Amino acid sequence: MSTPSKNPFLEDVLKDHATLFQPGQGEILQMGGSKITLKVTSAISNDQLGVYEIELAPGRIGARLHYHRFMDETFIVTEGVLTVQHGDTEVEAPAGSVIYLPRLTPHAFANRSSARAVTTLIFNPAQKREGFFYGLQQILAADPINPEDYLTLYNKYDSYPVDTAKMLPV
Repeated sequence: MSTPSKNPFLEDVLKDHATLFQPGQGEILQMGGSKITLKVTSAISNDQLGVYEIELAPGRIGARLHYHRFMDETFIVTEGVLTVQHGDTEVEAPAGSVIYLPRLTPHAFANRSSARAVTTLIFNPAQKREGFFYGLQQILAADPINPEDYLTLYNKYDSYPVDTAKMLPV
């Protein structure tokens, strides 16, 4: 008499895959008056979630009015005041604010204050968003900025400017 084999699909296999990022940890990309710290990347989350810390110097534009077709975006303001436009509405979001922007919602963000603004930016799914940030760092370092390269990068990473004549964050 044989004993039935155990079906591995009926059990959960528990394993600790946690990743902790202490304050200041993560890969840091400098872009003029902005700093992006990569936290939970596509590689860590199996492309399900991207978590990034964005620091904008006073007067800096994060992104002009654009939208995403295949990902949602969430801002969690952790320091200062972030100006966020969604559709025709513009809000001043102080520290502690959470702004959820589902796909196909036109949005823009900037720091119009006299102090730095810091936000945790979440993309779901991640759509390999780090590639966008690496490309953006190179494009914004060019003088002058090449609008065609900028638009190509935008479109490759599921970003679509509402007005291509006013898409550059300068």
